[in-house]
Amino acid sequence: MSVPVFDMIRRGKSAELAAEVDACPDLAVARDVQGVSALLWTIYARQTEMRDFLRGRIPELDLFEAAALGDRTAIRTVLDVDPAAIHSFSGDGWTSLHLAAAFGGPEAVRLLLEHGADVHAVSRNPQQNQPLHAALALSGDLATIRLLLDAGTHVNARQAGGFAPLHSAASAGRREAAELLVARGADPSQADHQGKSPAHYARLRGHGELADWLDAVRNGSPAPEATGTGKD
Repeated sequence: MSVPVFDMIRRGKSAELAAEVDACPDLAVARDVQGVSALLWTIYARQTEMRDFLRGRIPELDLFEAAALGDRTAIRTVLDVDPAAIHSFSGDGWTSLHLAAAFGGPEAVRLLLEHGADVHAVSRNPQQNQPLHAALALSGDLATIRLLLDAGTHVNARQAGGFAPLHSAASAGRREAAELLVARGADPSQADHQGKSPAHYARLRGHGELADWLDAVRNGSPAPEATGTGKD
């Protein structure tokens, strides 16, 4: 019975999902074959209406749901009972710190770090990335990125394909994040496994000014003045 729920989430069928859950309340806590909850799926799909609907029908959050929601009270509740959960992985291979960095926000990230979350943890899925990569790819939140850097994450760490954090920032056009990474030691000449630099991906995605800035930094030339906006 849970399969239609995930299809509804994917397709954005809010009314249909609500009707199914009202008819069968147990569907609110449905999980896919990997063990990922319907609630977490709504967060991945950025279906906020569905997310809020399901949240109101779930008595207790697991650590991954709480982290992705940025629910610090729920995070504390889980970790007070099971402190070792901070080192666990979700069914699809993420730590709670990955999910907080990607979706939950800096206060959730801070709380997880205070409870011993591993800033260097590598996801157990094809991305094989660290929380910093997740933050850059999804939230782009500068406060989150600073927290992870301050906690000692490796600014030039590689994920699958040889992508470094600066590649992610460049590809997404995140100018302020790129400036922060470079200021913390990110190498703009670092190539991925295809031999492509961060500037290559910035230019490929239409972020020309960011690409020019990265090239200038890489070449040791005076870089174009920072915009301060985080955008090209």
